[in-house]
Amino acid sequence: MEQRKILCFGEVLLRMSPELGGRWLEDSRMPVYLGGAEANVACALATWKLPVKYGTAMPDHYLAREMAGYLEEQGVDTSAIYWTGNRIGTYYLPQGSDLQHAGVIYDRAHSSFASLRPGMIDWDSALEGAGWFHFSAISPALSPELAAVCKEGLEAASRKGVVISVDLNYRPKLWQYGVSPQAVMPELVNYCEVVMGNLWAAESLLGIPVDKDVHRDGHKQRYLDHSRETALRILRQFPRCSTVAQTFRFEREDKGLHYYATLSDKDHLHVSDEYNTPGVVDKVGSGDCFMAGLIYGIYHGWGPSRTINYAAAAAFGKLQEQGDFTRQTQEQVEAIIQYHA
Repeated sequence: MEQRKILCFGEVLLRMSPELGGRWLEDSRMPVYLGGAEANVACALATWKLPVKYGTAMPDHYLAREMAGYLEEQGVDTSAIYWTGNRIGTYYLPQGSDLQHAGVIYDRAHSSFASLRPGMIDWDSALEGAGWFHFSAISPALSPELAAVCKEGLEAASRKGVVISVDLNYRPKLWQYGVSPQAVMPELVNYCEVVMGNLWAAESLLGIPVDKDVHRDGHKQRYLDHSRETALRILRQFPRCSTVAQTFRFEREDKGLHYYATLSDKDHLHVSDEYNTPGVVDKVGSGDCFMAGLIYGIYHGWGPSRTINYAAAAAFGKLQEQGDFTRQTQEQVEAIIQYHA
């Protein structure tokens, strides 16, 4: 029996990574990575041999066609790409260890994806063969029109009985059209069975408050208790939701990076193993890799403990990879789990 595909919908981006200090100008060289939250999820799932389809909008020119071809080489079905418009969205994130004063710069206004409007995408065609629909909070952050496009896709997926997941990515630089995220996201999350995020994203996007003193002593149990409380509120507020996953990533100058995650259903809180590393190669895409791991475990019918451990290990492994999406195999992720058990 043919496996049902996972449709990931969102904007494909080009990431420009200049080496600051003028080196990129002197060397006339700047690394470029293909990315975008949902594309990262799609590539991870394809690497782990799941049937995955990617839906986005791109201009019909040679650069975009090469990008689509690259996704195909990773094992991603690109038949749901809508060819329209004139430009590809980009963002700039410098290389190097000291990035405190060199944040992300977005250049995605008027891109093909940002120019999408309701009625442009044939959702019946895009969802053909799909049993899962994944999107993130990044798309509805771009414009009210994109929020409406997302709702259109969610309605179509819901009619078809497709499982729906959302990553509560909160990007304050993107929410610039005069509407609070809390006026947009709850309506979209209402369609979702699987919700991933963290305590602070749940507050910013869904209005679920965070205890301002939760970090006071840095005690893990305080975070776990708060994670369960937030998850239960999401499960009550959104009746379709059955799974809530949350990540915890802490960086300390003297101790490096500390990472773990939780998965809540209506009955239990499941906690992943803990992971620590003194250094990180690239933080971009770690959360997307976690989302892919979450989908991977649920898709295969794994229990919650195995699922959250796989997702956390995959996200932790991604921190040691350059670029936006992971190239870890399932065996490599399992090896991380075994090593840290």
